[in-house]
Amino acid sequence: MIRNSIGLLISCIAVLAGCSAAQHAASTQEGLQGTRLTVGTVQKEIRKGMSGAEVAEALGSPNIVSTDEQGREVWIYDKISTDRVQSESSGYGTLILFGYRGSAGASSTSQQTLTIIIKFDNDKKVRDFAYHATRF
Repeated sequence: MIRNSIGLLISCIAVLAGCSAAQHAASTQEGLQGTRLTVGTVQKEIRKGMSGAEVAEALGSPNIVSTDEQGREVWIYDKISTDRVQSESSGYGTLILFGYRGSAGASSTSQQTLTIIIKFDNDKKVRDFAYHATRF
Protein backbone atom coordinates (compact mmCIF):
# COMPACT_ATOMS: atom_id res chain seq x y z
CA MET A 1 0.00 0.00 0.00
CA ILE A 2 2.78 2.43 0.94
CA ARG A 3 4.67 1.54 -2.24
CA ASN A 4 1.59 2.41 -4.36
CA SER A 5 1.14 5.71 -2.51
CA ILE A 6 4.77 6.70 -3.05
CA GLY A 7 4.50 5.80 -6.74
CA LEU A 8 1.34 7.88 -7.06
CA LEU A 9 2.97 10.82 -5.25
CA ILE A 10 6.03 10.73 -7.53
CA SER A 11 3.80 10.55 -10.61
CA CYS A 12 1.77 13.57 -9.45
CA ILE A 13 4.94 15.59 -8.80
CA ALA A 14 6.28 14.73 -12.26
CA VAL A 15 3.00 15.77 -13.92
CA LEU A 16 2.86 19.06 -12.01
CA ALA A 17 6.50 19.84 -12.83
CA GLY A 18 5.83 19.18 -16.52
CA CYS A 19 2.76 21.42 -16.50
CA SER A 20 4.70 24.18 -14.77
CA ALA A 21 7.50 24.03 -17.35
CA ALA A 22 5.00 24.09 -20.22
CA GLN A 23 3.20 27.10 -18.70
CA HIS A 24 6.49 28.95 -18.23
CA ALA A 25 7.51 28.28 -21.85
CA ALA A 26 4.12 29.47 -23.13
CA SER A 27 4.17 32.67 -21.07
CA THR A 28 7.77 33.42 -22.08
CA GLN A 29 6.94 32.95 -25.77
CA GLU A 30 3.82 35.12 -25.40
CA GLY A 31 5.92 37.89 -23.85
CA LEU A 32 8.44 37.73 -26.67
CA GLN A 33 5.76 37.93 -29.34
CA GLY A 34 4.36 41.06 -27.73
CA THR A 35 7.70 42.86 -28.05
CA ARG A 36 8.54 41.82 -31.59
CA LEU A 37 9.39 44.87 -33.69
CA THR A 38 8.52 44.70 -37.40
CA VAL A 39 8.73 46.87 -40.51
CA GLY A 40 4.92 47.00 -40.45
CA THR A 41 5.00 48.53 -36.97
CA VAL A 42 7.39 51.24 -38.17
CA GLN A 43 5.34 51.98 -41.29
CA LYS A 44 2.09 52.11 -39.33
CA GLU A 45 3.17 53.96 -36.19
CA ILE A 46 6.02 56.36 -36.99
CA ARG A 47 5.31 59.73 -38.60
CA LYS A 48 7.28 62.94 -39.03
CA GLY A 49 6.47 65.43 -36.28
CA MET A 50 5.98 62.81 -33.54
CA SER A 51 7.51 63.44 -30.13
CA GLY A 52 10.15 61.19 -28.62
CA ALA A 53 7.62 59.96 -26.05
CA GLU A 54 5.24 58.86 -28.82
CA VAL A 55 8.05 57.03 -30.60
CA ALA A 56 9.10 55.30 -27.37
CA GLU A 57 5.50 54.26 -26.74
CA ALA A 58 5.23 52.76 -30.24
CA LEU A 59 8.65 51.09 -30.48
CA GLY A 60 10.02 50.87 -26.95
CA SER A 61 13.42 52.09 -25.82
CA PRO A 62 16.11 52.47 -28.49
CA ASN A 63 19.34 50.46 -28.37
CA ILE A 64 21.49 53.50 -29.13
CA VAL A 65 20.91 57.22 -28.53
CA SER A 66 23.43 59.61 -30.06
CA THR A 67 23.60 63.05 -31.64
CA ASP A 68 24.39 64.21 -35.15
CA GLU A 69 26.89 66.89 -36.14
CA GLN A 70 24.38 69.64 -35.21
CA GLY A 71 23.61 68.22 -31.76
CA ARG A 72 20.20 66.77 -32.66
CA GLU A 73 19.22 63.40 -31.19
CA VAL A 74 19.35 60.23 -33.27
CA TRP A 75 17.73 57.03 -31.99
CA ILE A 76 18.78 53.66 -33.36
CA TYR A 77 16.86 50.43 -32.89
CA ASP A 78 18.89 47.38 -33.91
CA LYS A 79 17.04 44.10 -33.50
CA ILE A 80 18.27 40.61 -34.39
CA SER A 81 16.20 37.45 -34.04
CA THR A 82 16.96 33.82 -34.77
CA ASP A 83 14.21 31.30 -35.47
CA ARG A 84 15.00 27.61 -35.29
CA VAL A 85 12.52 24.96 -36.37
CA GLN A 86 13.19 21.32 -35.69
CA SER A 87 11.04 18.32 -36.48
CA GLU A 88 11.58 14.71 -35.65
CA SER A 89 9.70 11.52 -36.26
CA SER A 90 10.38 8.02 -35.11
CA GLY A 91 8.74 4.67 -35.34
CA TYR A 92 8.97 1.29 -33.71
CA GLY A 93 8.09 -1.94 -35.42
CA THR A 94 8.29 -5.59 -34.54
CA LEU A 95 9.98 -8.14 -36.74
CA ILE A 96 8.97 -11.58 -35.49
CA LEU A 97 11.44 -11.79 -32.56
CA PHE A 98 13.38 -8.55 -32.85
CA GLY A 99 12.35 -4.94 -32.49
CA TYR A 100 13.19 -2.32 -35.10
CA ARG A 101 13.36 1.38 -34.42
CA GLY A 102 13.85 4.09 -37.02
CA SER A 103 13.91 7.87 -36.82
CA ALA A 104 14.33 10.89 -39.08
CA GLY A 105 14.62 14.59 -38.46
CA ALA A 106 15.23 17.97 -40.02
CA SER A 107 16.01 21.43 -38.75
CA SER A 108 16.05 24.91 -40.21
CA THR A 109 17.49 28.14 -38.85
CA SER A 110 16.79 31.66 -40.11
CA GLN A 111 17.91 35.06 -38.90
CA GLN A 112 16.23 38.42 -39.25
CA THR A 113 17.66 41.85 -38.63
CA LEU A 114 15.84 45.16 -38.43
CA THR A 115 17.61 48.49 -38.07
CA ILE A 116 15.56 51.64 -37.55
CA ILE A 117 17.11 55.11 -37.47
CA ILE A 118 15.00 57.99 -36.20
CA LYS A 119 16.32 61.54 -36.44
CA PHE A 120 14.87 64.34 -34.33
CA ASP A 121 14.87 68.09 -34.99
CA ASN A 122 15.79 70.83 -32.51
CA ASP A 123 12.25 70.73 -31.06
CA LYS A 124 12.65 66.98 -30.27
CA LYS A 125 10.17 66.00 -33.00
CA VAL A 126 10.80 63.32 -35.65
CA ARG A 127 12.28 65.00 -38.71
CA ASP A 128 13.21 61.83 -40.61
CA PHE A 129 13.32 58.06 -40.19
CA ALA A 130 14.65 55.10 -42.15
CA TYR A 131 14.70 51.34 -41.73
CA HIS A 132 16.46 48.33 -43.21
CA ALA A 133 15.37 44.71 -42.83
CA THR A 134 17.14 41.50 -43.84
CA ARG A 135 16.24 37.83 -43.62
CA PHE A 136 18.64 34.99 -44.25
